Amino acid sequence: MNISRKEWDNYIKKLSAINKKASDLIVAYVEQNGLDDVDALVRYAYEVAAKYGNASATLNALMYDTIAELEGVALPAAELADLPAYGDVAKSVQGTMKTSLNPSEIGGAVARLVKMTGQDTMLKNGIRDRAQFAWIPAGDTCAFCITLASRGWQDISAKALRNGHAEHIHSNCDCAYMVRHSSDVNIKGYDPDKYLAMYEDADPGGKPKDKINAMRREAYAKNKDEINEQKRSAYEKRQELNSSTAEEINAD
Repeated sequence: MNISRKEWDNYIKKLSAINKKASDLIVAYVEQNGLDDVDALVRYAYEVAAKYGNASATLNALMYDTIAELEGVALPAAELADLPAYGDVAKSVQGTMKTSLNPSEIGGAVARLVKMTGQDTMLKNGIRDRAQFAWIPAGDTCAFCITLASRGWQDISAKALRNGHAEHIHSNCDCAYMVRHSSDVNIKGYDPDKYLAMYEDADPGGKPKDKINAMRREAYAKNKDEINEQKRSAYEKRQELNSSTAEEINAD
């Protein structure tokens, strides 16, 4: 039994919209209030992470229950994962600010926590029910996600989570975990053999890190103009924010 690509893409679209909304709210907050009051920013980020983390967890729980129903498997209703703790939000926001004051990157850090809450929900219920899981690519898939996708369907265990979370989740990524309770279920179009071939062809004989870096170089070569434009835009935004902050300090 295949989950149609239309159904899967619709699910991913909803998850992406939740993540984007969380990021957009943080960006708007920073652009309006600046970065002088970090404590206020963290408090606001915590509220955003809680609200939209709950939305992501709820959507993932619904998807989990839907899959079980399609399979005809009788399982307890999916349980929502814990929302991001205040300390985790503070660590994420402040850690990002140490390397970048770009509002989009700060927003992306909060969106990552939101997505992680949803993926925690999918995985924790899969562990509870001894399901299988796979990483399903979406959109412009990075080298790391291709590597994960190449592993195919695997029996799930607590090792899928690190410190209780799907910690490898990164910003600006629409790839997601899916679980199944029967080997007859698949996501239409998900072809782990294709991703495995891409992985193995990259730097033949190299170590996993070398292969991932080789795929990254290849992707950069294909998209370097777009990537460089994004970097220029991010730099300009950072310069504008720094200039605005300096003007506010001088005015005081």
